Amino acid sequence: MANYFDALETRSPDQREIEQFELLVAQLQHAREHSVAYSALLSEVEPATVTDRAALARLPVTRKSDMAARQAETPPFGGFATLNEGDLQHVFASPGGIFEPDAGGADDWNMGRALHAVGVRPGDLVHNTFSYHFTPAGLMLDRAARAFGCAVFPAGVGQTELQVQAMAHLRPRVYCGTPSFLKIILDKAREMEADVSSLELGTVGGEALSGSLRGELADRGVSVLQVYATADVGLIAYESSAQEGMIIEESIIVEIVRPGTGDLVAEGEVGEVLVTTFDPHYPLIRFATGDLSTFMTGQSPCGRTNRRVLGWMGRADQTAKVRGMFVHPSQVADVVARHSEILRARLVIDNQNNADTMVLRCEVGAVGEGFADTLSRTIREICKLRGEIEWLPEGALPNDGKVIDDQRTYD
Repeated sequence: MANYFDALETRSPDQREIEQFELLVAQLQHAREHSVAYSALLSEVEPATVTDRAALARLPVTRKSDMAARQAETPPFGGFATLNEGDLQHVFASPGGIFEPDAGGADDWNMGRALHAVGVRPGDLVHNTFSYHFTPAGLMLDRAARAFGCAVFPAGVGQTELQVQAMAHLRPRVYCGTPSFLKIILDKAREMEADVSSLELGTVGGEALSGSLRGELADRGVSVLQVYATADVGLIAYESSAQEGMIIEESIIVEIVRPGTGDLVAEGEVGEVLVTTFDPHYPLIRFATGDLSTFMTGQSPCGRTNRRVLGWMGRADQTAKVRGMFVHPSQVADVVARHSEILRARLVIDNQNNADTMVLRCEVGAVGEGFADTLSRTIREICKLRGEIEWLPEGALPNDGKVIDDQRTYD
């Protein structure tokens, strides 16, 4: 298994499904019994019946807005955590005013798999520039590297000259951080005429990585692979040497749904990433990350057999304010759900003569006379706003996950 982190990475897809849903049944039972929030959310669910993805798709979605509201009512964690406050090692914050518990553990965010994939091995020195305050990003990589048998220089963010000086002196082989900051460090090293040629590998995340930047870093001696992780979940997916999509972490279940809903999208369609974890201390069931992506077909050429996502493709929260009223993706979904004639729809918002306009662009087959008037009434009822309607043939809307497309520009 030298090429792989463990045997889980190469098990058959059928075996993975069986084993993960066995874990899920136990996790649902545990969450119902020990998490106040999930005792309520799963009160009508019999865990033993959730044995496949169709059954999982019928469970409620947990959104960050729900967590924030519950945390405001029941601090600090809204009843989602199952551990006592005396068992905490850290408390972290993520955007949106969400707080996460940390119970400690050797690699409790599962980042070791990503480090192994990029080529990190025991004995390497890791120069970690992810932040160590507020969010857990720094500790995510720190704990994983140390559990892997590596020493870590906890550099954190900023202080570019000091970063270069430390690299020149300590000679690390591995960089962890954003790809743009790695470029800044390498540029500064060139300016200072400092030798940082020991750097060979990089685990990068936190922002998009363009092909041109990846190529520039490779030309300067550093081969980088991306990770997709969040403060709430930890590792969601990672790149391998094949660099063909991002392979899903083995200790979670990922679904992709239509933004604003819990409904699974068709294969290959862009949607919102939902994650279900097996962490007993902080169970998250169908947790909406707010990120857009899509599943890729087939398996990675590197030999890992788990499903792949294309990577981060934007944010699913496309809420817009129109004529003083908020319009949410869930409202667009409600409009579509009421009318089986609509195959797909997108609400396009623009401004003309300093006035907001809304057009619901709908992919439809045949529609009866008067349907446009009926649909207009539904839009007004659900969105509390008047909207125009445009008919499109099936497949005309772009496959980019957008439910609300705000095209307004202001001079």
